[in-house]
Amino acid sequence: MSSEFPKGFFWGGATAANQLEGAWNIDGRGPSVDDHFTGGTKDTPRRITVDIQPDLLYPNHDGVDFYHRYEEDIALIAEMGFTMFRMSISWSRIYPRGDDEQPNEAGLAFYDRVFDCLRAHHIEPLVTLSHYEMPYHLVEKYNGWASRELIGFFETYCKTVFQRYRDKVTYWLTFNEINVGTKELGAMLETGIIQGFEGPASKIETSLQLRYQALHHQFVASGRVVAFAHERYPQFKMGNMDCFILSYPETCDPQDVLATQAEMRRMNWFSSDIQVRGAYPSYAQRFFRENGIELEVGKGDLDDIARGKVDFYTFSYYMSGTVGTHEGHAACQGNMVRGGLNPYLEQTEWGWQIDPTGLRVALNEIYDRYQIPLMVVENGMGAKDELTGDDRIHDTYRIAYLKKHVLAMREALRDGVDLIGYTWWGPIDLVSAGTGEMRKRYGFIYVDKHDDGSGTNRRVRKDSFFAYQKIIASNGAEGLE
Repeated sequence: MSSEFPKGFFWGGATAANQLEGAWNIDGRGPSVDDHFTGGTKDTPRRITVDIQPDLLYPNHDGVDFYHRYEEDIALIAEMGFTMFRMSISWSRIYPRGDDEQPNEAGLAFYDRVFDCLRAHHIEPLVTLSHYEMPYHLVEKYNGWASRELIGFFETYCKTVFQRYRDKVTYWLTFNEINVGTKELGAMLETGIIQGFEGPASKIETSLQLRYQALHHQFVASGRVVAFAHERYPQFKMGNMDCFILSYPETCDPQDVLATQAEMRRMNWFSSDIQVRGAYPSYAQRFFRENGIELEVGKGDLDDIARGKVDFYTFSYYMSGTVGTHEGHAACQGNMVRGGLNPYLEQTEWGWQIDPTGLRVALNEIYDRYQIPLMVVENGMGAKDELTGDDRIHDTYRIAYLKKHVLAMREALRDGVDLIGYTWWGPIDLVSAGTGEMRKRYGFIYVDKHDDGSGTNRRVRKDSFFAYQKIIASNGAEGLE
């Protein structure tokens, strides 16, 4: 059977340094925002502490020890057949405080080793420059991206890694899920505006003014580094990354349709309209006016944004939700945001609605809007996995989820979408960004690490490992039955 996925399609998986690497305070690395997050559960929010407290568990400190086990892990993903591995560089491993005059050579050398190992296995790295972390010093001194000074610090960091890895990395993303900065919890993760905050992460309160000003600084920074890369390193391909939460109207009431359009603009289109089209969208002006948002726009900011349009669009897709204007509109859980309950969809144990058809809808909507190549760079389901007596994990639920979403991508390709890659979120179990748990597992590779910090970090292939291996080997032609 011939594949309908294009030749050279990138199959792989996605990770983040702060959830994977560990080694949080060795070889010159400075503390990042995530190092101040305690563990949590789906019912007990993670806490943020200003100081690292010795009696609390900070799961990101250890991650799953990729820092010391990267060769083993890369060999495993190569065995699955990966042709792309999405990873991030820890900013505080390169510039421990963020405003340092010189980079940390030990950090730079670590990523040299990782990229060399990937290349030896013929795996293309897809590198996120900022994935939900920044040096904590930038929060303490500047309140993160609320300060315009971070633009220059980010430029310095990016120019350093561009020059160092110019022959090892081609595909780059500036900010992970930048659009969640429009939400309170997302603003804390993405823009780091938590100066002096201590307590449950769910209690973060930030004004719309502060969130959108911080985002403006990120848009300018992204525009500058994309334009710099295009000029200095023409071989680079520069992309954005959005968290795509598809919304459906709860009913056919025109008010529900209008409310859904507004939510799609705020959540899904605002940031990418800026990064792909190079300008603030027209609908933003009314939103700013009605919400009392007055951005401080520096001289040349809009030109920087216009010059820094990305080459390809990437996004995460986990779920969809509904939007309604009527009383009794039931909510569901979700990735950074809560949507309305959809009675036609199943849910994961964490309440995320499973909607593979929605991925096809999203791909069509995005491609119709932008007409540039697309990648799905996060997709997956968190679940509790049970290790059997014969040292196996029979994760049929994850295999079913995978197959349905791959089939949805195949249909989108038939629809004419220029889809060039798919990287499953968390091919190796890692720390959950939202809850800080280990029991919420996404991986095709099990890691013996638990919520209390115990475990050996031993790796075990799950049944889904072999299911994905078959899909990749046939370029999506087999293994979907």
